[in-house]
Amino acid sequence: MSAPDNATRLPGGRTARVRADVLAAVEVELAEHGYDGLSIDGVAARSGVHRTTVYRRFGSVAGLLVDLLMAAGDDDWPPADTGSLEGDLIGLNREVYDALTAEPSLTAAVIAASFRTPEAAEALTRFWEDRHDRGAAVITRAVDRGELPAGTDARRVLIAATAPVYYQLVLLRQPMTRAQADQFARDAAAGQLTRGA
Repeated sequence: MSAPDNATRLPGGRTARVRADVLAAVEVELAEHGYDGLSIDGVAARSGVHRTTVYRRFGSVAGLLVDLLMAAGDDDWPPADTGSLEGDLIGLNREVYDALTAEPSLTAAVIAASFRTPEAAEALTRFWEDRHDRGAAVITRAVDRGELPAGTDARRVLIAATAPVYYQLVLLRQPMTRAQADQFARDAAAGQLTRGA
């Protein structure tokens, strides 16, 4: 399956409204029913967009998921700037924690769905690449403040902070408190600060 056509991504006008309505419906349907319950008919009914239009613009259920991930990468998300490495990593972990513990969790549903089609897996990989690239600002700021040495591997630090949250909530499906998510961020920051000392 190819990516949605360029008309789907054009800004403004009816095309943008249709895309926004459809993707909002995809979010709800996916979070509530998972990938197996996601359908063109269900999205069309929830969005108020005719089934033929949804099919023509997105092509398939996989196409809906791919476009949802593409749209997520079009946002203007910046990582929090708290003035310290520890504070910034706690901010990141809180965002991850909130997304994964929401009921229902769209983030967890998207991760699970990405294992179902190669197109979705590729789109999710691109999304993570974008988030890592933008999240690197946390490390750049820490270097600029003198908290970390130049050349610190930003991705490694970000993964060290956030991976335990994903692991416990998504892979192990075990509960976690926000305080525990904060502690994982503190541990990652402390490890880097000790290393840089």
